[in-house]
Amino acid sequence: MNIVVLCGGNSTEREVSINSGYNVCQALREKKHNAILLDVFFGSDDKDILSKTSGDYDVTKVRDDIRALSSNVKDEEKTRKSFFGTNVINICMKADIVFMALHGKNGEDGKCQAAFDLYGIKYTGSGALASAIGMDKAVTKQIFIAKDVPTAKSVWRKKGEDTSLENTGLTLPVVVKACNGGSSVGVVLVNTSEEYEDAVKECFSFDNQILIESFIKGREFSIGVIDHKALPIVEIIPNEGWYDYENKYKEGATTHVCPAQLNEELTQKMQKVAVDACDAIGCEPYARADVMMDEAGNMYCLEVNTLPGMTTTSLIPDEARAIGIDYPTLCDNIVNLSLNKK
Repeated sequence: MNIVVLCGGNSTEREVSINSGYNVCQALREKKHNAILLDVFFGSDDKDILSKTSGDYDVTKVRDDIRALSSNVKDEEKTRKSFFGTNVINICMKADIVFMALHGKNGEDGKCQAAFDLYGIKYTGSGALASAIGMDKAVTKQIFIAKDVPTAKSVWRKKGEDTSLENTGLTLPVVVKACNGGSSVGVVLVNTSEEYEDAVKECFSFDNQILIESFIKGREFSIGVIDHKALPIVEIIPNEGWYDYENKYKEGATTHVCPAQLNEELTQKMQKVAVDACDAIGCEPYARADVMMDEAGNMYCLEVNTLPGMTTTSLIPDEARAIGIDYPTLCDNIVNLSLNKK
């Protein structure tokens, strides 16, 4: 198949996206697909690039060229009206499917998906509505509550509203999050009143809305869901601190235990929470749910990631390997399931 692996963009997660896209593109070419790596924000001057790629296509060079453009994003944003780079839509329309390796604003929040729906472009991952819901932590929380998906107590505030801790009804420690963000960007664990004020200010620098959530002390887990079925659970154990952006993407910063050391009853319960959470917001054909379990065994779904990371340290590849699915086969399966989604 002719596949465009779309990466880059202009979000704070651009580098993560480039890494995901690079890995996916290599894997799909290993599966004999004609896959190319394309920066959604800068595009390509060659609108016929899909018909010119051959066995000697250098994915590493293309990745490095895309990465070199990252320093130009801010300047480009000042003069550009369109998010899509040169020939992006034309190239994607010629592909059999677009593998969405995008993260963060514009790529993961349903905007690209909505545009592609209007152009008739097939793509991997959830549709526009589920993507938009999953990206907005506050809306996700409301749907979890409506669908009886267990989740941590939280409130959300818009910029200009009263964000005092007393007004939230919560007690320290709390986690402050930018409502629209991923990869733990704009997420701060707060233990003191002084830290709280700084965290609110920091998270408002990423978004006009923030979520303030009770901190759940316990074990952290992640569960991939593919075709409405849960993968083996992975437990995330940071070597230091907690699972923030640095620990998420730094090699060796965390220990992933997969399958997680849980008894059968807890395993099934947690997998059901993950499937219910993904189904609640309409994810298909794959997504990932993040779940905390406290010392009493109570489970809380924190959020759903509609375009999970696909880097070498990412969680879904770990979970797939635990049941004998190697990385190239995982990528190939996602493509095939996405071609058949409703």
